[in-house]
Amino acid sequence: MIGNLLRAALFHGLLAAAVGIGATANAQTLALVGGKVYASPDATPLDDAVVVTANGVIVAIGSRSDVQMPSDARLIDCTGKTVVAGFWNSHVHFTEAVWRNAASAPAAPLTAHMQEMLTRWGFTTVWSLGSDPDNSMALRRRVYADEILGPNIFLVGSIFPRDGRPAYLPDARIPEAETPERAAEMARNYMRIGLDGIKLFTGSYKGEDKPVVNMDAAIAKAAVDVAHAQGKPVFAHPQNTAGIEAVIAAGVDVMAHTVARQPGYPAEQLARFKEQGTALTPTLSLFAKLPLPPEIVGRIVDNIVGQLRSFSENGNTVLFGTDVGYIPLYDTTLEYELMHRALSERQVLASLTTNPAGYFKAAKKGRVEKGFDADLVVLDGDPLADVKNLAKVAHTIRAGKVIYQKP
Repeated sequence: MIGNLLRAALFHGLLAAAVGIGATANAQTLALVGGKVYASPDATPLDDAVVVTANGVIVAIGSRSDVQMPSDARLIDCTGKTVVAGFWNSHVHFTEAVWRNAASAPAAPLTAHMQEMLTRWGFTTVWSLGSDPDNSMALRRRVYADEILGPNIFLVGSIFPRDGRPAYLPDARIPEAETPERAAEMARNYMRIGLDGIKLFTGSYKGEDKPVVNMDAAIAKAAVDVAHAQGKPVFAHPQNTAGIEAVIAAGVDVMAHTVARQPGYPAEQLARFKEQGTALTPTLSLFAKLPLPPEIVGRIVDNIVGQLRSFSENGNTVLFGTDVGYIPLYDTTLEYELMHRALSERQVLASLTTNPAGYFKAAKKGRVEKGFDADLVVLDGDPLADVKNLAKVAHTIRAGKVIYQKP
C-alpha cells in the first residue's frame, strides 16, 4: 500500500505533461456507430452503441437510439465489431534502421513502418525502453505535430552496470555506471533532456558461457531516487535472481521482463512486489522465439507463464509489452495466446488498457467513457470471446484522429 500511494504521488501529472502535445491539432469529429462497446474490461458490453468524439475527447456514448450524432461527424460503421479503449505497449524500441535520421527522413515511410509495427495492432500509447534519444525525441515531435501517424510515445534513458555490454548488443554504445554517483548523474542528464523515465539493466546477459553481470543495488537506487524525485518511473531488465533482488532493494517500479533463469517467484519476492507496488511486463513471445531446441523453449515458456500467473494472482499489476523493435515480431497474437495461459481474457485486455492507465496515473485514458481521451480501438471480433481478436484491428484512433484503418 505504501508503494502504491507513493507511486500515485510520484507519477501525478506525468501523462498530462508528456502526452497530447499537439494531440488534438487535427482531431476529427467521429461517430463510431453500431458496435459492441466495452467501457472497461470488467464492464457489461453495450450493444448497438454509438461513441462520439470531438476535439480529441469522447463526448457521448450510449445506445444508437439515445445518442444524437453531429451532422459534421465522420461516421465509422462498427456493425459486427467491438470498440475498446486504446492499447498500451509498455515495452517497445525505436532502434530499427528505419528510425535513423527521424528528424529529417520522409514522413511516408516512417508512418508506414509505424503502422506495420504498432498502430495496426491497436497501440495508441507506448513506452520505448531504450533507443537513441536524438532519433526517438525527433520522431515523437513529428508524431505530435501530425507529420507522422503514430501513438503517444514515452521515452527512457538506459543505464548498464560496469562491463555490462550484453552479448546481443555488440556494437551499441552502452552507458555504464560504475558508482552510485555516476548513476545519479546519468539519471539527472536523462531528465534534463526531457526523457520520461529510466531503464536499469540490473542484469546483463554476456553469453551462455559467461556469468551475468549484475548491477549493484546501491547504484540502481541512486538512479531510482533521482527519477522518483522528479515523478518519473523506473523500469528494470533483470536477468537472474540477483537482478530481481536489485529491483526490490532499489525500489524499481516495473520489471520489463519475466526471468527465464529463475524458477518461479518465491513467496518472499511476491510479498515484496506486493508491498512495493512493482509491476511486470512479461514479454512472453520474446522467449518463445528464442533460437533454441523446442523442448528447451517449451520449458522456458512454462516457467515464465508460471511467473506471470503467480505475479497476477498475488494482486500485482501486469502491463502488456512485447519488446517489439528489438525483436521483429510485430504480430501480437502469440503474446495474447501465451498470456491467456495465465490470465483471463478480461485480464489480458486490462493489461492493455486500465492497468497501464491506472499504474501511470493517466486519469483520462484506459476506458471508453464520456470525458476520456478519444484513444480507441475498433476490433473485428469480441476479445472476451477469443483473446486472439485483440490482434484483429479495424481502426486505431488516437486523440480523436484515425491513425490506422484496415485496408
